[in-house]
Amino acid sequence: MQKLTAMHCEACDENAPPATEAEITTFTPQIPRWDLTEYGGVKQLACVYQFKDFMDALNFTNRVGHLAETESHHPAILIEWGAVTVRWWTHKIHGLHRNDFIMAAKTDQLYQVGT
Repeated sequence: MQKLTAMHCEACDENAPPATEAEITTFTPQIPRWDLTEYGGVKQLACVYQFKDFMDALNFTNRVGHLAETESHHPAILIEWGAVTVRWWTHKIHGLHRNDFIMAAKTDQLYQVGT
């Protein structure tokens, strides 16, 4: 199985197939800190990252933003003092796509490098 961090997002439209249960089962072990959640009826991946202060949280948020622009896939981000919550899902299909798992893994990689 290819590592999610070695993969790149693919452009998708409203007809893109959502992640299958088999894909979710396969990808989840590579992103153990992430929760599979549902927000507003939409399946999403969510993770809270902890930081020592607001500036570290802000710097991480900026790195996630740069990654999102590079991969053309964008999350919901909540920044607070000492914490950043990131949620990935594919807006066009109102649910999870392989891209979301790729981006979750790459977000973890950014956190590991930056802390």
